[in-house]
Amino acid sequence: MELRKNVRENKDLRDSFNQLAEDTFGIHFGQWHARGYWTEKYVPFSYIEGDRVIANVSVNLIDFIMAGEEKKAIQIGTVMTHPDCRNRGLSTDLLKSVLAEYRDQVDFVYLFANQNVLEFYPKFGFQAQQETLFSMVPGTAGKVNAMKLDMEKASDRNLAYAIARDRLPVSNRFGARNTGELFMFYALYAFQDDLYYLEEEDAVVMFQRDGERIDLFDVACRENVDVRKIAEKLADDNTGQIVFHFTPEETEGMRADVFQGDEVLFVLPMRSGAGIPDGVKHPLTAQA
Repeated sequence: MELRKNVRENKDLRDSFNQLAEDTFGIHFGQWHARGYWTEKYVPFSYIEGDRVIANVSVNLIDFIMAGEEKKAIQIGTVMTHPDCRNRGLSTDLLKSVLAEYRDQVDFVYLFANQNVLEFYPKFGFQAQQETLFSMVPGTAGKVNAMKLDMEKASDRNLAYAIARDRLPVSNRFGARNTGELFMFYALYAFQDDLYYLEEEDAVVMFQRDGERIDLFDVACRENVDVRKIAEKLADDNTGQIVFHFTPEETEGMRADVFQGDEVLFVLPMRSGAGIPDGVKHPLTAQA
């Protein structure tokens, strides 16, 4: 058994990694890699037997703006072990390797854990943290000139990626930077039918409409924009609620609820003692 960092450049190991991810989570990184979005910001730490990935803990390098200050973090993801190799402590060893390597390089480490492993991460010092979900009632129906993007078209993908790659954080209160590749993961796999280009703002918007509710997942733009105004532009006469799956810059007058998701946010402060502040929502499209 060998510890290997970054299986991206080895086709056999990458294929094995993809198969294990598909078997474990129902996701496959093939399209994300083929279209150039698997970059050096996503680093798998994998145990290898022969040409097979048997366990993995991945590192996502992410920068944040928090209350106007820049912070560096890593997000842990794609924690998986082949069924034949479980109960051998492989995930524990890999996580220890990750924490040892990045301990002095980042301000905090965090992850999103499913309900089956909530007792695992506190052993390493991680603490569970609640998120806050913001929503608002639109004033009046809006009007927006939006072009729906087709992720099967290279031109539309390139447009979305160019904006997501160079975007400003959606909020200086709490926003992620340099996460264009993660944005494209969601664009390719989860919300491929929910992306729109707003020409006036030169922005890519990811949202869904369900009856009276709009779920706004992201607003990617290279300039500062008022996401609340954009949200109201998306509203029609039937819209009664707009839910933000990130932290808006201005939340005055908005409803703030405890976020109830399928996964729990865990945070481990590192070199500066900084962590994710209370009363915010981690941006969905930067969640690995």
